[in-house]
Amino acid sequence: MKKAILLFSILLSILSSCKKDNNKNPEGCYLNNNAQSLVHNGVNREYVLYIPNSYNGTSSVPLMLNFHGFGGSASDFMQEADMRSLAEADTFILIYPQGSCLDGLSHWNACPLGGDNKSNTDDFGFVQSLITEISSQYNVDMERIYASGYSNGGMMAYGLANYKSNLIAAVASVSGAMLDCTGPTSHPMPVIHLHGTSDGVLPYNGSSDWNSAQSTLDHWINFNNTVLTPTVTIDNNIEHYIYDQGDSLISVEHYKYIGGDHVWFNSTFQGQNASELVWSFVSRYDINGLR
Repeated sequence: MKKAILLFSILLSILSSCKKDNNKNPEGCYLNNNAQSLVHNGVNREYVLYIPNSYNGTSSVPLMLNFHGFGGSASDFMQEADMRSLAEADTFILIYPQGSCLDGLSHWNACPLGGDNKSNTDDFGFVQSLITEISSQYNVDMERIYASGYSNGGMMAYGLANYKSNLIAAVASVSGAMLDCTGPTSHPMPVIHLHGTSDGVLPYNGSSDWNSAQSTLDHWINFNNTVLTPTVTIDNNIEHYIYDQGDSLISVEHYKYIGGDHVWFNSTFQGQNASELVWSFVSRYDINGLR
């Protein structure tokens, strides 16, 4: 619980600088604009759904889940980490789920089976129920479901990679960290990790409480049996590391933002911002590996 308490206290100090929404429920957590909901474990859970105009239902399409950070709202995060134009161009369904309330702030319980759990919220079960709900209404390609997230949402993406890999084809973390509860990942898992070297919340080089970016990468490099020496490209103060030739031809990739803060990055690498880099990476894969 030490990491959970520390994250709670650190993020309380930075929430005042973040975009806020005065529309809150009685517990003090966000209500979202134009949200849909489902009941999981007796709790009403919200999510913001975007169906592109290019979707016509005649063929199956990918599903992209993007998880907000601690204390955030799905509707605000959709503005900050906007993938709607990408969904239109490449025709995929986009979901921004809403974390449940914990002491007045929304959160993701990304490590329910280990010492880093924040609560008893069944977020993995919620995501599975959400996928079942959406796939019953739309023509979803069940081999192309992707998970991405920012900060605590990045932790959630890694949690799904570890414990719900039967559902998830590839994951992305932006300014996030992987907690100390790795699970029985059932297939080679493509991973992209974006992180700033000046991140003051989840330090790039880690701490006594948080894994470093490199230790997280090393876990997936070893798990996927990729090359150990990356190909490196530099552009606009961003270093891009590619660890490829892994099992099922998957890669582990890392964008190191020199001087980058704890944000969903708008600065571009070869003309692509964080949303574009994430989608460009994960969309190359299905649950069997490189498409």
